Amino acid sequence: MDILATLYGWELTLPSRADASDARDRFVLSKGHACPALYATWAALGLIAPQSVTTLRKLGSPLQGHPHVIDMPLAETSTGSLGQGFSAAVGMALGLRHQKQADRVYALLGDGELQEGQVWEAAMSASHHGVDNLCAIVDYNKLQSDDLNEKIMALEPLAVRWRAFGWHALEIDGHDLEAIKGALDTARNTGGRPTVIIAHTVKGKGVSYMEDNAPWHGSVKLSQEDISKALQDLSLDNATAQDWIDGIIN
Repeated sequence: MDILATLYGWELTLPSRADASDARDRFVLSKGHACPALYATWAALGLIAPQSVTTLRKLGSPLQGHPHVIDMPLAETSTGSLGQGFSAAVGMALGLRHQKQADRVYALLGDGELQEGQVWEAAMSASHHGVDNLCAIVDYNKLQSDDLNEKIMALEPLAVRWRAFGWHALEIDGHDLEAIKGALDTARNTGGRPTVIIAHTVKGKGVSYMEDNAPWHGSVKLSQEDISKALQDLSLDNATAQDWIDGIIN
């Protein structure tokens, strides 16, 4: 959420409407399963109706469990098959450069996603072509759906690996908004090669029983006790949260 808030609140040139002819920066959520955060961001900005977030993953809703460009044109491309969104982002950046457009492309990847060979093929291609209008951001929380990255397929030394592929690599605290802004500024002003921002994050940040806890990666079942504890951890109370939810629904 911190990364998306900074991208959409600070960095991206947003479209006036979901129109592919508009001049705009492109954002690709390569880790497509994180789309609830993206939908919430769009709703907060008024790009989609706030009430629509209550239809998440319901039959017939455009807000499905992965972004779907046909039903939701604000998504630059459908994502979910990990690695493919990043490859599409490289192609978009090349296309914009070919058309001599100044718009930039940003892609958010998961760290587990980096275990896909396609990611490194795309990284090698972007470096070879000097695609400096592309910025990749890695949500580096060290966990994936089953366990720690290091127990499944270790990624370290991660920054060294990106640099070996010809990228300008930065490492930041992914929950520090000023650090994210600074890294995006640096990426925008780096010429001749693409930039990757390795954002060190905590999965489940702010909710005590979710933090660094892999089983919550895809869990959607919360008891009332779970909800109350989460709201307490986030400095909210049930009444305040319910008022907010009622305001969205109504």
